[in-house]
Amino acid sequence: MPAPASPERIKDVNERYHDVAAGSYDSKWGIDFGEVGRAQVRTKLRKALDPWPGEPFGDSLEIGAGTGYFSLNLLQAGLISRATATDISPGMLRQLESNAHELDLEVATQVAEAESLPFPGGSFDLVLGHAVLHHIPDLGQGFREFHRILRPGGTIVFCGEPSRYGDLIAAVPKRAAMLAGPLWRRAIGAEARDYGAEPDHHGHALESEVDVHAFSPGDLRRFAQGAGFDSIRVRGEELLASMHGWTMRTLEAGAEPEQIPEAWRTFAFRSYIALQKVDTRLLEPRLPPELFYNLLVSARRPGAG
Repeated sequence: MPAPASPERIKDVNERYHDVAAGSYDSKWGIDFGEVGRAQVRTKLRKALDPWPGEPFGDSLEIGAGTGYFSLNLLQAGLISRATATDISPGMLRQLESNAHELDLEVATQVAEAESLPFPGGSFDLVLGHAVLHHIPDLGQGFREFHRILRPGGTIVFCGEPSRYGDLIAAVPKRAAMLAGPLWRRAIGAEARDYGAEPDHHGHALESEVDVHAFSPGDLRRFAQGAGFDSIRVRGEELLASMHGWTMRTLEAGAEPEQIPEAWRTFAFRSYIALQKVDTRLLEPRLPPELFYNLLVSARRPGAG
């Protein structure tokens, strides 16, 4: 069994991979900055927070903001007033700035590591992230930093974090889609994707190394408790939608992107959204969080506010 990667290697791989992936990231993951995206982030926060805040958060800091899915949609939805976005990848932040410009939104950006944030203590009302904790080598230190930079009474919210059992479940549709890939490509008239011929193929090859954690609900509670947070809440999110989503993404990853019909992309996206609604309304309120692909965690820094 290979030795675990060093923190330096994990950070280097994440920076290089996400720099390469930035330009195509939104299309690959179906990231939306319109009505659908705003509804998604509003729903995620409602699941994670209890009680729901009576007014927008003031100063927010996003960890591993990527191209801006969380912060830009939250700004548009009026759920945060002022946004600062950090990421280890300069390429991702350049894409976020481009997205913000197109949406006529103001966001401050800063290249930074989660374990050593370049902000004074007590600077923010909200620290948030989406699908980021599983990339951070030292999560204990990361949570201590989140606690340090929050004002008393401030909140953390992290969504889209892979659960340990859900990660195992997701392997099933991935394997099935890889087996079905040649037949699917023939049916839609697409050729197999030749990653080796692409200019940035070395960067894309790093994708298998960027994820370093999968969590149980207890793991996230322990990190939050260890850093001094209270009012900790962990929920599960996406079961049917994740299985469907990984099937679609695995199929599409094996085909030349420009040869995938737009009708297929529309079907894949709309069916994913429909299954998200089934998960939200029927399964998530009734099943334990361990069963879902994603986990959401929120907590509060004790104090006034």
